[in-house]
Amino acid sequence: MIVLTRIDHRLLHGQIAFLWVRNVGADCILIANDSLAKDDLRMSAIRMAKPSGVKLVMKSINDSIKSINAGETDKYKLLTIVESVDDAHRLALNCPTITSINIGGMKNADDRRQISKAAFVSESDIEKLKEMYEKGINLEVRMVPNDPKIDVMTLI
Repeated sequence: MIVLTRIDHRLLHGQIAFLWVRNVGADCILIANDSLAKDDLRMSAIRMAKPSGVKLVMKSINDSIKSINAGETDKYKLLTIVESVDDAHRLALNCPTITSINIGGMKNADDRRQISKAAFVSESDIEKLKEMYEKGINLEVRMVPNDPKIDVMTLI
């Protein structure tokens, strides 16, 4: 069962490893990211941030979609992390069990505008967020569990 799907360009870090895992009761973290799945050095670094007692799986977006849809993740309280709106869009539109997405950190760039303290979106991101929203996916901006939930549609 997916307990949280989060967009965060940092993938696994302290806020997720300690605050979010504890808050949602996750016992498994799935990082769905194509470039990470091909980078052994980066995967080794991320493994060091894994909280004890929690399983960590790192897969490509397509392999993640297959695992989720095949029910391989159903036995876990799964916290899924993606790096970008593009990744969230691909994952959510292909996995009907994803009904909500938490937006954490999305880095700044020249083609992006700020919608919250740590979230910057491009026009392409906005179109994909709108498409997910129209498909019934709840989209919230919240850095840490104690922050108030803010509907992303009110910010874009």
